[in-house]
Amino acid sequence: MHIGIAGNIGSGKTTLTRMLSQYYGWTPKYEAVSYNPYLEDYYKDIPRWSFNLEVYFLEQRFKDVLEIAKSSDVIIQDRTIFEGVYVFVANNYAQGNLTERDFRTYMDLFELMMSLVKAPDLLIYLKCSIPHLVSQIQKRGRDYEQSISLEYLQGLNDRYESFIGKDYPGKVLTIDADELDFENRPEDFAFITDRIDSELFGLFNQQ
Repeated sequence: MHIGIAGNIGSGKTTLTRMLSQYYGWTPKYEAVSYNPYLEDYYKDIPRWSFNLEVYFLEQRFKDVLEIAKSSDVIIQDRTIFEGVYVFVANNYAQGNLTERDFRTYMDLFELMMSLVKAPDLLIYLKCSIPHLVSQIQKRGRDYEQSISLEYLQGLNDRYESFIGKDYPGKVLTIDADELDFENRPEDFAFITDRIDSELFGLFNQQ
């Protein structure tokens, strides 16, 4: 089984991936952020480095999907290949950070990969407002994220709504995360696991 965690920058994807993997005994698959060779350059000059960054992410996520398909474990993944395309690449293209030529080259590569890719069995979407995302980004204090503009975050949020509502081909569980502190409040984490149990196992024990 393959579970995906979706959400904007600062939504808590990595934390929730870790907590759910520990709670259910699932195998976590984390996004390649800390060692991405383009990430710091990207946030300093987004138009210059967008194509490099997105192709690197696509390569890494495709490798992840192939590994997941071969595994007999239940895998929980921090961000999927679909988000990379329909949210982040689409947003960079819409904001003029990718040229038409680079966008078409990227999409041709992605469409070729799609013949070997299927959607996760469940995608858990952490839906957050811009103020909540900004608060979380400031709290975790990554230097390269502090220059992210509100326009960029809002563009991603708009793309997430379109992605979840129209483009994603699989099953989605949406969690409104603004009022939740699932890392520090056990009742908030229990709310999420109850929702997951209902979706995966047919248990109707959420309030």
